[in-house]
Amino acid sequence: MNAAEDRYDLYDLRADAGELRRLAEKAGRELEDAPALEVLRWAAGAFGPRFCVTSSMEDAVVAHLASRVAPGVDVVFLDTGYHFPETIGTRDAVAAVMDVNVVTLTPRQTVAEQDAEYGPRLHDRDPDLCCALRKVRPLEEGLRGYDAWATGLRRDESPTRAGTPVVGWDERRGKVKVSPIARWTQDDVDAYVAEHGVLTNPLLMDGYPSIGCAPCTRRVLEGEDARSGRWAGRGKTECGLHG
Repeated sequence: MNAAEDRYDLYDLRADAGELRRLAEKAGRELEDAPALEVLRWAAGAFGPRFCVTSSMEDAVVAHLASRVAPGVDVVFLDTGYHFPETIGTRDAVAAVMDVNVVTLTPRQTVAEQDAEYGPRLHDRDPDLCCALRKVRPLEEGLRGYDAWATGLRRDESPTRAGTPVVGWDERRGKVKVSPIARWTQDDVDAYVAEHGVLTNPLLMDGYPSIGCAPCTRRVLEGEDARSGRWAGRGKTECGLHG
């Protein structure tokens, strides 16, 4: 029996961490070379409504893929309060035209409330703390109702993502982490977008191959890797969601 057939009906009876870890490790081995749709079909079949997709709304590729095997799947979006208007517009368009349920998470504090407690422009003075407050904590709270979550991480994006498993175990959150397009290249993404007319963030065509919060994202220069525009000039390369 392969991983795609190995069904446990986990969403009928809440699995414990040991069972989830075992399932993640088994699926990681057996689905390493599987097409993205098969990986997502496995996840949707194994976890049902306790499976979601997370999206930064750079594009809707993984959301589109998931909607093909699990119509109405939850797509979780973090509204940090610092997004480009184009990112919010992409989220709204995805919610309007795709067969998914967009779930927007927000931090406990508004930007104004955070400024009052920590001082203005915390993202410049302590970007790690800002990300923890506006990204990491809201996601951890928002994922409590799920056993597995899918991301759009790809191995070719940066050296820090080169070892991304297709299915892995998220130790910190105690959940199965699915990265169905981990083995894809940018060319694969572009081809899928073109073939299926998938929504993409307009900023991708304006020099932003990786889009985060507006204060911490710049255009990428020729020859730089896709994520070099994130926290430019700092040693920081990840927001903490995937680290």
